[in-house]
This record gives sequence, C-alpha cells and structure tokens, in this order.
Amino acid sequence: MQIPEPFVQPDMIFSVSDASALLKNVVETAFPRIKIRGELSQITRATSGHMYMTIKDAGAAISVIIWRGTPVSFRLEEGMEVVVTGRFTTYPARSNYQIIVTEIEMAGIGAILKMLEERKQKLAAEGLFDTSRKKPLPKLPARIGVVTSPTGAAFQDIQNRLRERFPVHVILYPATVQGATAAAEVAAGIEYFNRADNVDLIIVARGGGALEDLLPFSEEIIVRAAAASHIPLISGVGHEPDWMLIDFAADFRAPTPTGAAEAAVPTKLSLIQDLDNQWHRLQGALAARLATARQKMELISLKSPQQMLMERQQRLDDMSRTLGIIINGRLQTARQKMDAVPSMAVMLANKMQSMRQMISHVGQMLNSLSYKSVLSRGFAIVRDASGGVVSHAADAARIFSIEFADGVAKLQ
Repeated sequence: MQIPEPFVQPDMIFSVSDASALLKNVVETAFPRIKIRGELSQITRATSGHMYMTIKDAGAAISVIIWRGTPVSFRLEEGMEVVVTGRFTTYPARSNYQIIVTEIEMAGIGAILKMLEERKQKLAAEGLFDTSRKKPLPKLPARIGVVTSPTGAAFQDIQNRLRERFPVHVILYPATVQGATAAAEVAAGIEYFNRADNVDLIIVARGGGALEDLLPFSEEIIVRAAAASHIPLISGVGHEPDWMLIDFAADFRAPTPTGAAEAAVPTKLSLIQDLDNQWHRLQGALAARLATARQKMELISLKSPQQMLMERQQRLDDMSRTLGIIINGRLQTARQKMDAVPSMAVMLANKMQSMRQMISHVGQMLNSLSYKSVLSRGFAIVRDASGGVVSHAADAARIFSIEFADGVAKLQ
C-alpha cells in the first residue's frame, strides 16, 4: 500500500473543528467506497430505525452504521461473518472513524449454512417442523392461491402446468421474492389467504437462484406464517437441491414451482384412469353379488300347494294329539280329587278330636297355673283398700281384706 505524501506543514496551527473537518475530508476522499470483511458484534437498533454495530477481526474493530432504509436481506446476528460495502467517514464529536454501509452480505456459503442450521434447530425446537402439524393436500382444489412475483417465470410455469393437468381458478398474491422486503411480503401473502379464506390450497413459489437470493424463504417471519397456516401449503422454491426453511414448515415440499403445480392437482388422464379402475371394480363386485344371489336362488326348492296343505294338516294333527294329552291329564287329576271327597268327613272328625284334646290340655294347664288352685290349698291373699297385695308384716295396718279360695273377708 502506497503511503501518501503529507500536505500539512509542521508550523500550521488549526482549530479543533478545522482539524476535524480536514481529517473528515481526507478520509472520505481517500475511501469513497470500500469493502471490509469481518465479524459483527454489539448490534444495536435505535428507535429511529438506524442500526449501529462493530465489525471486527482478531486485530482491530471498526464502527459500522446502517441507515434506516438501507436494504438488508437477512437477519443480522452477533458473531455473523459478513462483507460490508460503504464509505469511510469520521465522527468529530467522538473523534472516531466509522463506515456508512450501503450493502451488506454474508461472507461465504459456510457462514450462510451455519446461520441456517442454527435457525433451523431453534425453530424445530419450537415444534414448527413436526410431522403432526402437516395437513393433507386437497384431492381436487377448486381455487389455488399463489404467492410469488407476477413477472417471474415461476408463476408462468405454475399456470402452464395447471392448465395442462387440471385447470383450476388461480388467485395471485404479488410479492417480491428477492431482496430486503421479500420475506415480509411473502409472509403477508400467506396471512392474506388465511384471513380471506378464499382458496383451498396455497403455493409459495420462486425460481432457482444463488443461495443468497433464496435466503428470504428461510426468514423466521415466512417460516412462522407457513407453520401457522390453516390452509394446506406447498413450498416450491428453487430447484431440487435447494432446501429453504419454509420447506420444513410447509405441508408439502415440491422441488420446483412446476413440481408444486403437479402436486396441487392430478392430471385429467389420471382421473379418467381412476374412474375406469373404479368402474371395473364396481362391475366386478356387482357380478360377484349377482352370482352369489343366483346360487342361493338355485338352492331354493319351491313346494307344491298340495304338499304345503299336507304339511299344515300334519301340524294340526300334532297339535290335536298334544291337546288331547293335556286334557286327559287334567281330567285324571280332577278324578283323583273327586275320589278323595268321601274320606274328607273322617279326616275332619279326626282333626276336630285332635283339637278338642289340645283345648282340654290347655285348660288343665291354665287351671294348674291359676292362683285359685293355690288358695284352695290353704293360702290366702292379703290386700289393702286399693286392692294392692300386702306382702310384709310391717304393713299390717293397711290390711283391708283377705281373699280365700271360697270368698273374700273384709276387715272392719
């Protein structure tokens, strides 16, 4: 690097402001455009929308400013290796120098892939890529919403393939598919179709390109919108080898926009073949049922009216014999009961005699237990005026009457 000749004389004296202005002019003149590669740190976004950070390597660090409105096509993160393009300037109020960035890009494929892998693991941990969240695609969608650029080849490829296979109504949500605003516009398209609920299927599509160009389809805002969609969503971004994070959140990943159209609808020929196959299966099933019914009919033997009448007569004869057996049994039981009637008087007389003997025995027991029989043996009952029994000598003054076996004697 050639060192410029000094143009300030040793005996010159400057004010602080003049010296700062001179230095600022020298720096900006010498470095009107420069590219610097390094690692980002101390990233800060001010309320004004400007971003302040540092780009560094092992030996030095430089302040970086990205003014609001400067396009940034990916999310800036601590430790990310980038290449910034801008101009050097100074900030006299702090006596430091800084770079005003006009462009910023990731430094190499390795850095991009590392960033994508870390983001993929983070979103996967939240369950956004779970198979259980996947929704089946409709068999025959009547309306398909497409989120892509209206001027890109992807939209034309989708329309052409849909017309070839099975024409359906297509609604386009125009969105930028590359650059700083692409992620927000594509996510807005997904959210629009879910809010309007005016399609049966959503296709997010973009043609092939460099990995850096496809990065918007790995932004969190798109991945979260795809995972939250209640309408089945097909991702058709890039070519077969290209895998963006939206592919993991979508319900179906197509290798290309054309492949997305092929996954969305069947071909008319395949539908006709399916109908033919269904018709053949239906014919086979109907023929088998008719054959089974015919075999059952052949096994049925119709009886003549005379045979049917004879069978009915046989059943009447069986019923008559059964009824006769029942009636004869009932009559036999009745005769036995009638034969037992003459002996009924003897049975009643014996029963009466047995009852008289029982009553006599009970009377004898009552007499033997009566207190009258006790009195007849010389005992007496002493009572007071109220008829109560006097049982102690100390109560002799209360004696009113004495009851004997043959009567009661009252004491005066």
